[in-house]
Amino acid sequence: MTLMTILLILLVLASLWASMTTLLLRATIALALASAILAVVMYSLGATIAAVLELSVCAGLISVVFVSVISLTQRKPFKDYVARRMSRMSRFWPLPVVLLGAGVALSFVHAPVQVALPLPSAAGDVRLVMWNIRQLDLFGQILILLTGVIGVLVLFKREDKDGD
Repeated sequence: MTLMTILLILLVLASLWASMTTLLLRATIALALASAILAVVMYSLGATIAAVLELSVCAGLISVVFVSVISLTQRKPFKDYVARRMSRMSRFWPLPVVLLGAGVALSFVHAPVQVALPLPSAAGDVRLVMWNIRQLDLFGQILILLTGVIGVLVLFKREDKDGD
């Protein structure tokens, strides 16, 4: 088993932990861990600038914002967490099975993707790299930042207690 395979398995496990846990602080820690593992994967694939941005913005800044927001919210009784956990487990139980099936199906594909990475000496200016060569990395960073914003909005969403 190669290092990349181990990193990708750890990335999937950390992502599952982040999406399946009901405690917000644990979800934030799992998200930061997944982001750090993703940064290592990006760095090993040659996307050094994207890896640095992933590590600093997503694993660092977004995690700090999430922890700050969590500290501002009110705690719910433990029985609410247990009820929410059971509800979430009953809804998302097929998720690990689907991910495992997709991973097995993708492992049987024998056409590896060939990505032409630019040489560091040919990259030149950082602006040229970010806007012309690494557009997909920039798009990924924008998606991750939007995900963080949506996560904060979901945290501040008010629950209707009267059913209105």
